[in-house]
Amino acid sequence: MKNYLIALGFLCFIACNTEKEPTTIEQKPQSAVIDPDYDPEAKLKELGIELTAPSSPVANYVNAVRTGNLIFLAGKGPLKADGENITGKVGSDLTIEEGYEAARVTGINQLSVLKAELGNLNKVKRVVKVKGMVNCDPDFGDQPKVVNGYSDLMVAVFGERGKHARAAVGMGSLPDNIAIEVEMVVEVYE
Repeated sequence: MKNYLIALGFLCFIACNTEKEPTTIEQKPQSAVIDPDYDPEAKLKELGIELTAPSSPVANYVNAVRTGNLIFLAGKGPLKADGENITGKVGSDLTIEEGYEAARVTGINQLSVLKAELGNLNKVKRVVKVKGMVNCDPDFGDQPKVVNGYSDLMVAVFGERGKHARAAVGMGSLPDNIAIEVEMVVEVYE
């Protein structure tokens, strides 16, 4: 028994003092350097889009919340440069094309919020998630075609980084009868 304990102790000693390769979880390499061809600010100019100061929240909330490298943008609507919202139900008061334009205007408003938060849109690493809520009648089923106005703008500005997961849903009503409201989650560089 004594020899058994000595042998067991010797094996434990060897096992504890043997250097092992550290175990790591393989991760995709992430570049800390932004692609020199990636320039959403220049893309906005090329598209003829001028961002303005974002509108203030209309209730007890904030326009955006950052946690780590994610920014959650509160829902915004299609507030035009003249201060008027695009209103009405898509499918009865507005055409799909007018709804698409309302979604695009909403996207410009969200980009204004994002720029105010970051100072420069080149800090956007990826558009992660979009939730588009379309004001429409119960029998309207083309919400994705409307929310494409928002999604197409994100891809036009951010390229492949603008492609995102998305929900496009119909609502029986939205605040002040706006045509669309959109929320967005964005990943940013530290």
